[in-house]
Amino acid sequence: MYVAPHFAETRVDEIRRIIETYPLGSLVTCGARGLDADQIPFELAAFDGENGVLRAHIARANPLWREVQGGSSALVIFRAANAYVSPNWYPSKKETHRVVPTWNYQVVNLYGHIHFFEDRKALRAIIGRLTRTHETQTEGAQAWRMADAPRDFIEAMLDEIIGVEIVFSRVSAKSKLGQNKDDQDRKGAARALLARGQSEVGGAMEDL
Repeated sequence: MYVAPHFAETRVDEIRRIIETYPLGSLVTCGARGLDADQIPFELAAFDGENGVLRAHIARANPLWREVQGGSSALVIFRAANAYVSPNWYPSKKETHRVVPTWNYQVVNLYGHIHFFEDRKALRAIIGRLTRTHETQTEGAQAWRMADAPRDFIEAMLDEIIGVEIVFSRVSAKSKLGQNKDDQDRKGAARALLARGQSEVGGAMEDL
């Protein structure tokens, strides 16, 4: 991924926020049929700012775990909110007209190696953590628990999945939020986005 120096995202807390807020990652691998991409919700199991571990699970029916060799290179892409930016939102447009449209966004690319596992205890733990995280965020006190389902049903479901682990050692993160514009233009675009309900991109631009 090309990252101009002024768009490079190096804040560890912000990189972690993007991954944890937008956990549906695009897993890019190269197997027997060439390049492929799977959309998988990941948990960030470990992260020190550069190295870390992602864990997830896929359907046993998914050919990924048979066609991609364990230890192969993998890329996981986490894309946060994004928005079109109109030149009309820049105050300088009225003065110079030397502005063009653009697209602002935040994205994190993690590069590493993929491994697969079938250990039932590890699979149960991953599902339990993912469930607690997302159920608590959406349902609060009424959160669904694995224990709510019959044990034999859960055991049968475990038979149908394969664990995925990505050990990554390189992070490339980008926050393209108008850092190359002067303050009045960046804030003018931020206000326009906020007025249109695109609060995450607009707020991130305002906070620079």
